[in-house]
Amino acid sequence: MIIPQKLKAGDEIRVIAPARSLSLVGETNMKLAQARLESEGFRVTYGKHVWEMDEFQSSSIESRISDLHDAFRDPNVKAMFTVVGGFNTNQLLDHLDYDLIRANPKILCGFSDITALANAITTKTGLVTYSGPHFSTWAMQKEFDFNLEYFRKCLVESAPFAIEHSKSWSDDAWFMDQENREVVQDSEYWVIHEGKAEGRIVGGNLCTFWLLQWTKYMPSLKDSILFIEDDEIVGNWTKQEIDRNLQSLIHQSDFPGVRAILIGRFQKDSNITREIITKIIETKRELTDLPIVANVDFGHTNPLITFPIGGSAKIQTNENGALIIITEH
Repeated sequence: MIIPQKLKAGDEIRVIAPARSLSLVGETNMKLAQARLESEGFRVTYGKHVWEMDEFQSSSIESRISDLHDAFRDPNVKAMFTVVGGFNTNQLLDHLDYDLIRANPKILCGFSDITALANAITTKTGLVTYSGPHFSTWAMQKEFDFNLEYFRKCLVESAPFAIEHSKSWSDDAWFMDQENREVVQDSEYWVIHEGKAEGRIVGGNLCTFWLLQWTKYMPSLKDSILFIEDDEIVGNWTKQEIDRNLQSLIHQSDFPGVRAILIGRFQKDSNITREIITKIIETKRELTDLPIVANVDFGHTNPLITFPIGGSAKIQTNENGALIIITEH
């Protein structure tokens, strides 16, 4: 694997919009996000086309590819942060210059729909990419400290690090009201199956990762630790979506190479409880011997860890909880 250089003070971060447009974020939150990144010592620049927006709340394939290639080509750019998620980054995969990307390794960070782009780049080039806060997430004025801590651990520092469970979380429209936040107290992993394992990290947003199956962009599952999460876009049907999408992954020919599964925290409107996700897991005999931990701090709630796709992790679980360590990032 190719691990890009860590960030340091003075580095330039390029904001790109491979999914939805910066126009959705708006100028106020754009300025807040930029100011927070600048307070960390970074310089923020923007792709030429990030404000463009069509009927899909995105822009043309040509515009998005142009901004992404420009960022990889520019020697001053050390990292790319995606504006926000969306629905269409898999449109870009056949248009990317993977030789250019491989020759100019640098950080790419985002989550949700960015799962398709990140895993495809890692698969085709060997470059480690990152699931972590979008550029827009940096506009959050409260409840951001945990995000910042794991951003630093993964993208600024080089040492292995343990993932400690957050003490609280939220699933509110913070970008609409920064002051009145709905925070839930919670500090517990859901250990569904005990055990220990180590392997290479793949995955991200489950329904987006699912789109890569049986394509040349799907990463190998051999000796992997699978990170998966999903949002509540289908509401009360979320449990059915997770059930069948996970089952579809199990049907991959190399699924027996999965060593463990980590599942991100679920949004409130998904109505997924510990009991429901346990029942989904227990219906799948292929998962019987795998260590499985849910309610981990990644997904579509806040806070978010940053973790390396293509990097390495090890986990150990018992009746007292879980130890999760990112060993290579």
